Amino acid sequence: MAEAMIEFQSVTKQYQGGQPAVDNLTMSIDKGSITAFVGPSGCGKTTSLRMINRMVEPTSGTITVDGKDVTSVPAAQLRRSMGYVMQSSGLMPHRSVLDNIATVPRLNGVPKAEARKRAEELLDVVGLASVLGRRYPSQLSGGQQQRVGVARALAADPPVLLMDEPFSAVDPVVRDELQQELLRLQRDLAKTIVFVTHDIDEATVLGDKVAVFATGGILAQYATPEEILRAPANDFVASFVGKDRGFRHLAFSPSDAVTLHDVPTVSHRDLESGAAGLGGDWMLVLDAESRPQGWASPGAGPVLIPGGSLFRKGDTLRRALDAALSSPSGLGVAVDADGRFAGVLKADEVLAVIESARLVRQGAL
Repeated sequence: MAEAMIEFQSVTKQYQGGQPAVDNLTMSIDKGSITAFVGPSGCGKTTSLRMINRMVEPTSGTITVDGKDVTSVPAAQLRRSMGYVMQSSGLMPHRSVLDNIATVPRLNGVPKAEARKRAEELLDVVGLASVLGRRYPSQLSGGQQQRVGVARALAADPPVLLMDEPFSAVDPVVRDELQQELLRLQRDLAKTIVFVTHDIDEATVLGDKVAVFATGGILAQYATPEEILRAPANDFVASFVGKDRGFRHLAFSPSDAVTLHDVPTVSHRDLESGAAGLGGDWMLVLDAESRPQGWASPGAGPVLIPGGSLFRKGDTLRRALDAALSSPSGLGVAVDADGRFAGVLKADEVLAVIESARLVRQGAL
C-alpha cells in the first residue's frame, strides 16, 4: 500500500454568510504521485489546494503533510518548504530569470552564488536554454514563463509541489508540451504533486488519481482516471466527465489486438534525388536509420508529405486511432522503442478493436 504524504481529515472551509467552500473533506494523497483536483468553478478545488500550504486556513478539521499537522509550522516556513506554481507564472518582472528561480533558496539562507548555480541547473531540467537565464520575464513566451515558474518551485528541492491551473493560460499546443514535460519531470523527480485544473482531459492525462469536486465543496469521487471514466460514482461525475468518456477511456485500453501491416517504403535520399520510382500507392519515406520522415504520394511527385502522429508498440488504442486518423495516407505509422519503422495500422481495424473493447466493457458493467 502506498505511503500517504498529505491527509485531509474532516476539513471544512466556511466563509461568513455563505455555504461551505469545502465541506467535510477527507482524503489521503499518496507520496510520489500526481493527484489532480478537478471540477467546475467554485467547487472548492483551489481552496483545498491552498489549505495545504495555509494560504487559506481551514475552519475545522486537520491537514497533515508527512505526518505533521500543518498548523504546527509557521505559515511562511511551511510555504517555503513546498513548491507552488500558479496560473500566471507570478515571476517578478524586475528580476532576471535566474534570480527569479533562486528566490526561495535565497530566502532559506543559501548563498547567492550557490543559489544561482542551482537555478542554472534547473533551466536545463525544465527544458530551457541557459542563455535565457539572463533575460527578464517580459522577454519570454508564455510557455517559457511557465517553465521558469516550475523551475522556481523546484529550486529548494521540495517534497511537495502545488500547482494551481498552471497551464490554463497557454495555447493548446504549448499546454500539451508542458503536460508532457511535467510527466517527464515526475518520472525523474518523484515529487508529491497536487494539480488543480478545470479540464477533465488534463486531469486524466496527468493524474495518478483524480479528485472530482462538486459545487458546494463536496468530494464527489476520488479514484484512478480509468475508474472515473469507466464507472462514474454518480450523475454529477458522469455529466462532468461528459458523453465522450468512452473515447477518453481509450487512453487506458491496450492496443495489443491491433494488427500491423507492411507498406512500400522509399529512402529519403532516393525521393529527393528523383531516383525513386513511385508506384500507384502511398509510400512511407524513411531516413538512413529506418525512422519515418513522412509520405510520398503517387499524385504529388517526389515531394515529402508530412505524416501524422506516430504510434509506438505498447501505446493505447487512443494513440492508435490518433495515428491512423492524422495520417495523410489513412495509415497510422508504428515505430519501435528506438523510433524505427515497425509497420502500419488501418483506421477501420482500430475502430473494430475499439468496438470490441466497448462491448466487453459494457458486459463488465
